[in-house]
Amino acid sequence: MPALTDAESRVMDAYVAVLKRLSSVNPAQTTGTYTALRAAQALVSEARALRDALSLMFERHEKEIHVRTMAKALETLEGDRLLHRLSPPQDGTEPPDAGL
Repeated sequence: MPALTDAESRVMDAYVAVLKRLSSVNPAQTTGTYTALRAAQALVSEARALRDALSLMFERHEKEIHVRTMAKALETLEGDRLLHRLSPPQDGTEPPDAGL
C-alpha cells in the first residue's frame, strides 16, 4: 500500500465502502430486494463519510488528488473487485447470492 496521508486514507476507505454498497444495490448483481434496500439505505451514510473525508483533505490544504497513488491504494484494497460488480455480469449468468 502506498503511503497516504490520514485524510487520503479516509477517502480511500470511504470510497471503497461506497463501492461496496453500490455493488450490493446493482440489480444486475443481486437477487434479493431486501439486501438491495439495506445497501441503498447504508449508501447514504457511506456517501456522507466520503464527503467528510474529502472535506478534511480540502481543509488540510491537500488540494490535489494524486491519481496514481490513489489508484494503487484502490488496487491494494481490492477496489477493482468491487468495480467489477458495478456492471452487469459478462457471461449472462445469475449473480451469486452471497452479499458483500
